[in-house]
Amino acid sequence: MLKIASLFVLTALAEIIGCFLPYLWLKKDGPIWLLIPAGASLVLFVWLLTLHPAASGRVYAAYGGVYVATALVWLRLVDGVKLSAYDWIGAAVALLGMVIIVAGWKAQ
Repeated sequence: MLKIASLFVLTALAEIIGCFLPYLWLKKDGPIWLLIPAGASLVLFVWLLTLHPAASGRVYAAYGGVYVATALVWLRLVDGVKLSAYDWIGAAVALLGMVIIVAGWKAQ
């Protein structure tokens, strides 16, 4: 479970970075060259998704829970936004959903 969760976190970070860099360019007057590492990060994201050991729809469903939690940590660490109790509870529910889905595919 830890290996799968770690792979999900790496996948989420690749996706978030791939979307954050164009945001910096479009909304924060960042340089256009940010699109190059953004594209590379999104290619990495797609490749990482192929490494998950289950059918794609199941992977995407389980990945969603980890993405929610990772995005909230990003919000706190990168954007400096203080997270509320609702944020933490929502992340916990999303992660519980991921654990249930992964446990189900591992049981088959």
